Amino acid sequence: MLETSARLLRLLSLLQTPREWTGAELAQRLAVSTRTVRNDVERLRTLGYPVHGTRGAVGGYRLGAGASLPPLLLDDEEAVAVAVGLRTAAGGTVAGVEETSLRALAKLEQVLPARLRRRVSALHTYTVRVPHDEPGPQVDAGILTLVSAACRDRERLRFDYARHDGTGGRRIVEPYRLVNWGRRWYLVAFDPERDDWRTFRVDRIGSPAPTGARFPPRELPEDVVDRVRRGVSSAAWRHRARITVHAPAEVVAERINPAVGTVEAVDAGTCVLHTGADRLESIAVWIGLLGVDVTVEDQPELADVLRTLGERYLRAVPPRRDGPDPS
Repeated sequence: MLETSARLLRLLSLLQTPREWTGAELAQRLAVSTRTVRNDVERLRTLGYPVHGTRGAVGGYRLGAGASLPPLLLDDEEAVAVAVGLRTAAGGTVAGVEETSLRALAKLEQVLPARLRRRVSALHTYTVRVPHDEPGPQVDAGILTLVSAACRDRERLRFDYARHDGTGGRRIVEPYRLVNWGRRWYLVAFDPERDDWRTFRVDRIGSPAPTGARFPPRELPEDVVDRVRRGVSSAAWRHRARITVHAPAEVVAERINPAVGTVEAVDAGTCVLHTGADRLESIAVWIGLLGVDVTVEDQPELADVLRTLGERYLRAVPPRRDGPDPS
């Protein structure tokens, strides 16, 4: 009986590989007859595993999707990767996922062999998670699954949308892609009313519902990541800034995170940084991290923040002995 059980586990492990196996291949791997393979496949089906079979000279077996989730076989590295992924997801921006992830992680750790449990426990105990400088808003998991299903089914989506300036309105769009950028989720969609592509922050989407109307596929005009990157720096934040940077564009582009802004060359030694944030202080910090001279014009609120920070930094250090008091 033990030999049969071990063979079933080995067969299940083979079938979980995303390919189709012939009966002869499985028989060779398991060192049994093809008749034994057929009997073992029936045993797996009885246990709830949806093993599909095709007849003919090129037929074979593969593991399909079932109505319920049967147990899975994971090797050591896969088990550790799943455990790390679940713990990482628990600190993400999808609302409700934290509790679900920790519940699944508890089940996984309960059945992990001692050697793997020690590895996972050590990784958790001796890892410090640093929070993001600017935490992103949480997004409901139900909204993400609903929107992604509308993308898959090419079904128009209706929702209420709150713009960054506080105004709102009802939108009906053709959804195409969800993009997870930094700490935020974005929907790239075609807006038939405006006859143009639009990028929406998912945390500002309310009461989404599929309309039932299908739409023909459109060719995306550009890479969705590039589109979201430009959208982040031009419209997605509460505060936006256009800053002249006295350095070559390629130098600035290497020092700025693409999620923070985009760089536009002016000449060989000057460029313009288009950026934004929900707090002006964040923009000020990013400017300081560039390590080059900048000019801020026609943005009095940002200028006030920079001036305040500069005065605070000067107060934090004693005056230079080889020069006049900076104050």
